[in-house]
Amino acid sequence: MVSQSLWYVAPERAELRTEVLGPLADDAVQVRSLFGALSRGTESLVYRGLVPETEYTRMRAPFMDGTFPFPVKYGYSNVGRIEQGPPSLIGQLVFALMPHQTLYQAKADSVCLIPSELKPERAVLAANMETALNAVWDAAPGPGDRVVVVGGGVIGCLVAFLCAHLPGAEVTLVDTNSERATVAHALGAQFSLPTSAPVDSDVVIHCSGTASGLATALMCAGDEATVLELSWYGSASVSVPLGGAFHSRQIRLQSSQVGHISASRRPRWNYHRRLSAALEMLNDPRLDVLLTPAIEFNNLPSRLPEILGQQSDSLCCLIRYP
Repeated sequence: MVSQSLWYVAPERAELRTEVLGPLADDAVQVRSLFGALSRGTESLVYRGLVPETEYTRMRAPFMDGTFPFPVKYGYSNVGRIEQGPPSLIGQLVFALMPHQTLYQAKADSVCLIPSELKPERAVLAANMETALNAVWDAAPGPGDRVVVVGGGVIGCLVAFLCAHLPGAEVTLVDTNSERATVAHALGAQFSLPTSAPVDSDVVIHCSGTASGLATALMCAGDEATVLELSWYGSASVSVPLGGAFHSRQIRLQSSQVGHISASRRPRWNYHRRLSAALEMLNDPRLDVLLTPAIEFNNLPSRLPEILGQQSDSLCCLIRYP
């Protein structure tokens, strides 16, 4: 069996490569890819070769091939159909943290069954929803809280969506792009530009990946509030405004990373349970507002400069496999 996969081979250069799959192991499944998604945050850093050498090990995706900086077969969003494996699983739709490839083999316990009522295109958001869920656990907003999410990318939108389910919570998505207002409202949140962002907030979650966004997040925080830093900056240095009233107001700046299950859940949750919960949480048609029109897999190398470009404002970049 032959599979095609996307490889990042040099700064801002990618290509499709062909590989031959071996015989299927007894405890494995073979999956034909249907849909995938590009992570504009992390993959733009991989695409440009900006993963710091100190993070080469920690930033490996679960099924990545190659070594940083190049060449690497990277990615972690794949929705497909099982075509070989245990008879009870044949034909089932599954999500896996797989790179971008047309066909793959993996141990059966490394794929997650997609609920029958969940639209497969929306299921590509599972890894992003898992990140958002873990962040909400870390930030621990409560009912009635004033919550601000700075950065209206996919992760920020999903965080706002989850927080908006808290009874009485006042959730505001803050972004420099005023067109994100439509998305925020569709997800049950309010919207604000940075210049008019709410202040004295109980919880602030920063997802913009910019120094200016982090400064806005600190400005939005109330006394003794937590600012959760969910952005990852790769090898870039970021200026943080810790002068002024930062210390006297005793603002807490905390990091969050999906590679670790939140400490509040770690004794009871494992990664499979968290991913399964994320898939269940995607069963809401309002989330379709995050999906862009599908890009054909074979066109990915030529479309990446546009998709991962600095000026791109697309949300979840949906991939359709042949």
